[in-house]
Amino acid sequence: MRKYFGTDGIRRIANTELSPSLVFRVAKAGASVLSEYTEKAPTIFIGRDTRISGTLIESAMLAGFLSYGANVKTLGVIPTPAVAYLTKKYNADASVVISASHNTFEFNGIKYFSNKGMKIPDSLEEEIEEIMDSDEKLSALTAVAEKIGIAENAENMIEDYVDFIVGIFHENITKNKTEDFRVLIDTANGATYKVAEKIYKRLGINFDIINNEPNGININDNCGSTHLGMLKEKVVEGKYNLGIAYDGDGDRCLAVDENGEEIDGDIMLAIASNYLKIKDKLAKDTLVATVMSNLGLNKFSEKTEINFKQTTVGDRYVLEEMIANGYNLGGEQSGHIIYLDYNPTGDGILTSLMLIQILLETKQLPSEARKVVTIYPQVLINAKVSSDKKYDYEKDTEIKAAIEKLTAEFSGNGRVLIRPSGTEPLVRVMIEGEDQKVITQKARELADLIEKKLK
Repeated sequence: MRKYFGTDGIRRIANTELSPSLVFRVAKAGASVLSEYTEKAPTIFIGRDTRISGTLIESAMLAGFLSYGANVKTLGVIPTPAVAYLTKKYNADASVVISASHNTFEFNGIKYFSNKGMKIPDSLEEEIEEIMDSDEKLSALTAVAEKIGIAENAENMIEDYVDFIVGIFHENITKNKTEDFRVLIDTANGATYKVAEKIYKRLGINFDIINNEPNGININDNCGSTHLGMLKEKVVEGKYNLGIAYDGDGDRCLAVDENGEEIDGDIMLAIASNYLKIKDKLAKDTLVATVMSNLGLNKFSEKTEINFKQTTVGDRYVLEEMIANGYNLGGEQSGHIIYLDYNPTGDGILTSLMLIQILLETKQLPSEARKVVTIYPQVLINAKVSSDKKYDYEKDTEIKAAIEKLTAEFSGNGRVLIRPSGTEPLVRVMIEGEDQKVITQKARELADLIEKKLK
């Protein structure tokens, strides 16, 4: 079990739990592990989102890297997928993104990427933790004299990412765009607040933009992909064709149709996989998602003869499955969508433009395009349990019997998924079915049983 890293890097309250001294250790240990096979002084990129603590964490990270002897390029405020792309393009030895993604401003986090622009595997995070907890090993990683690293401001490199994204979509969108197709973008006062506007302008899309005035504390504040209320309201009021919402670090995207109805990651995966299959561009006719994806996505795949692979929760596990088997499309319900032909990580801007390209090319409104998949009602209830018992639900005969009985009742038209939280003393009870009222009642009953047995 990892001590510091969770399912998406390290994420804690900035300047208390995520203290500068801890960040320094993370940086020094990470530089060592990720540049182990580099004979020259390694080069590491640092990007961050708009949080008030971003420069504080960046300074501590920078000190750790330079102390190890790594040379650093600071990219400034930049989306996570842009960092991943630039790492690969410039053959950096590693990179790090300072962000707590969709969390509120007081949190911050650290996500490492390998020289291939991919989130590092669990095994490397465990190696980093081992070094972090050893004063002796950390001391041995101290550069002296001419070996000390050098830092360089490289914020202008974001233009390479702009050129890359525009290059993917320019021909198709230019050919099919119309002036009356209007898009409203919500950048969550986060890392996409400048670059999204720049890309949309270059592509000539008719758009307006909201929540693009970050002040360090308003990131994800009732806006962005985790708070769609404002976007839904403004899309309907302004009679936009489509609403797009990014999260704080720009690696995920959700959408809103012209009626203000949410288009989540599962719906976008269905729309995209159907489009790519028709174009003969869906590798091995396969879509990859996680076990949390809606049952409707499974039914859609059966109907369209698309192979459907499911992984454990986490976009890194989706990516691992894609790379291992040569697939090119995968993602999560939360809006982490990976188009592996272009970038080895979730990319909110790329995902949104792919959706726009499909809508323009097929001449469909979002409400029409979404009909390709029927989404089942879904309810998620957290059962509060003892920390040391949250994995024991599989051993309890009464809980197991209740899950088996409920699964049998659904007869393939519903689903029960139980998942312990990776960071909290909770067991998540997720049930899907055809009747919202019924599944809510069943989920509550099952969560109550789990709380009673594992408290």
